[in-house]
Amino acid sequence: MKITREIKTAILVITSISLFIWGYSFLKGKDLFNRYKTFYVEYANVEGLAPSAPVTINGLNIGIVKTISIKDNGTLLAELQINTDFPISKSSTATIYDASLIGGKQVAIHPNYADKNIAESGDYLKGNLEAGMMAALGDKMSPVMVKVEKLMASADQLITSFNSVLDAKGQADLKKTLSELSATMEQFHKVASNANVILDENKGQLKGVVSNFNKVSDNFVKISDSLNKADLGQTVKNLNSTLSKVDGLMRDMEAGKGTMGKLMKDEAMYKNLERTSKELELLLQDVRLNPTRYINVSVFGKKNKPYVSPEESVTK
Repeated sequence: MKITREIKTAILVITSISLFIWGYSFLKGKDLFNRYKTFYVEYANVEGLAPSAPVTINGLNIGIVKTISIKDNGTLLAELQINTDFPISKSSTATIYDASLIGGKQVAIHPNYADKNIAESGDYLKGNLEAGMMAALGDKMSPVMVKVEKLMASADQLITSFNSVLDAKGQADLKKTLSELSATMEQFHKVASNANVILDENKGQLKGVVSNFNKVSDNFVKISDSLNKADLGQTVKNLNSTLSKVDGLMRDMEAGKGTMGKLMKDEAMYKNLERTSKELELLLQDVRLNPTRYINVSVFGKKNKPYVSPEESVTK
């Protein structure tokens, strides 16, 4: 069968038109050879979302935003063209978010895995808008900017107060202070120079002082070693033992034990001792007044005088 020129021309025209339609659709992001699902989402504000923006699930690109139209009530209707067999429930959420600082807006579908009611092509999904990175940064920066503004106001007041204090007299006083400070630093420099000269002149003496100090330090080390070898610990132990014994003696005396304790605590012994002392004193007084009564030196056989008790006043 011979194909006529008209048939060839018709086939060429139809093929050209088909290729043109396919190419135009491909450039718009639509592939005619694939089967898509279409979902609709209503937004109050799309925040710069444009047609052909990617639609993702967990970061995976599954489609594009086909069109965005505005309705009579001012809401925006986005048509999502989805190419995936992944089950998307009717209660899933389509969220507009910032992919990056320069990547523009995209739509992320967050499936509700608990909902087993799968959405069909033409169904409406819930729309949501996630705050962009710049907006979130602006929200966080707002308190900081308020504090910066307050700080700037305080700094402006401080500068104003400083300028009011530094009048002509204040400036003159400040210059005078700086001049005196410069003179003081110059004098300090001279003193430091003189100190260096003195140190250079007395370097030998300083070495002798350091050498003597080293000798004293060595002697101190030797004394410390001698004290360490003297077994001070044992001496301290012996001293503690002696003090313990003395403390025991004192406790015994306080308790009336022993001779000294009885003398201190036994009242009868104290009275006997006092009486004995008094009688001894009377005896000595009588010996002093009547020595012949106790020492009998009789040449002519003279009798001794009878004993007379000394007067009570003598013992007082």
